[in-house]
Amino acid sequence: MPAMTAHRTRRIPALRLGLVAWLTVSLTATAWAGPNPRREGEFNTAATSVILIEAQSGTVLFERNADELIPPASLSKLMTAEVVFNAIAQGRLKLDDEFMISPNAWRTGGAPSRTSSMFAPINSRVTVENLLRGVIIQSANDASIALAEGLARNQDKFAAMMTARAREIGLTKSTFGNATGMAHPRQLMTTRELARLARHIIRTYPDFYKIYSEREFTFNKIRQFNRNPLLALNIGADGLKTGFTSEAGYGLVGSAVQNDQRLIVVVSGLKSEKERSDEARKLLDWGFNSFQTSTLFTDGQVIAYAKVYGSSQVPLVAGQEVKLMVPRGARDRILARAVYMGPVRAPVEKGQKIGVLKIWRGDLLVLEVPLQAADSVAPGGFSRRALDAASELFLGLFRAGTQRL
Repeated sequence: MPAMTAHRTRRIPALRLGLVAWLTVSLTATAWAGPNPRREGEFNTAATSVILIEAQSGTVLFERNADELIPPASLSKLMTAEVVFNAIAQGRLKLDDEFMISPNAWRTGGAPSRTSSMFAPINSRVTVENLLRGVIIQSANDASIALAEGLARNQDKFAAMMTARAREIGLTKSTFGNATGMAHPRQLMTTRELARLARHIIRTYPDFYKIYSEREFTFNKIRQFNRNPLLALNIGADGLKTGFTSEAGYGLVGSAVQNDQRLIVVVSGLKSEKERSDEARKLLDWGFNSFQTSTLFTDGQVIAYAKVYGSSQVPLVAGQEVKLMVPRGARDRILARAVYMGPVRAPVEKGQKIGVLKIWRGDLLVLEVPLQAADSVAPGGFSRRALDAASELFLGLFRAGTQRL
């Protein structure tokens, strides 16, 4: 494990100015001896929008245009599947339930459409389990439409469900116009949110995630093979999804495990299937070879203190070990800031979410970890509350006067 040195800077007063930094910790990561990795800015990839993350901690290893909204094509079927997974987990749907392949699903997503299809016969009834395998393994548009119509009666309502569910799991930018990923003005995602969605699926639905590694699927006596090229490359890949439209280019969301470490890669805007496969593998190889894990804060370690209005302060913890992927054979400045809206109102309950720990490696924001109260804090006495109220009044007048200057 690399040696870590920490230097605490002076505390910044917790003014009610919005998001405020209460504690800044400077960390220097010294990795084991070894070859120096290429820096983020020096890594070359043909992908126009790309991100590489470590799945356990969520550490960003590399990104380019990761927050730019792009047409995701069939990569958006990850969200289609997540909505179905969630419905099953909540007991609203069962794997042996059957949905009809409507004339619309058959015509626009089945054999006549000349798009990716599981070739389900028109007006046939297919189990949810088979439809999911069609979506995940074959990227079947007929299966996607059948699931949408079965759950929400039509694609428009299902797309609204997809967008609402995206917000529930923390995807703030993604919007959807259909279940298939076909070109639509509202069908937009970012590579960062695609990576977060993949991580969510892997962590939340481990049994369903196994389907993404299945190499083939036979339905209606038709043998269909998984479209993910990474599965055949002997690099530990076990998911997730490919996508293509003329507007989006070739894209891929992939995940692989080596030495008990999982990486997730998203690439988009590539010119061919081969380039898509090559770029995704190159990024995964680079990530596995160039980074290692360091522990920044142990489980239960107090990371910062937040000012509590009318009381004293509350210690903040992450509720878990905070680990970070750092480059091998390099010395990077790591900056950690605890950020919260303050001062916090009492009473405070132990475990209450207070803010977030943001960690930078150089200029790159690589990790965000929620912070919670380590202890409960009761309201302070009258004199303390009066003092804080006077302080808030003074600061409010000061801010108002400053804004008029």
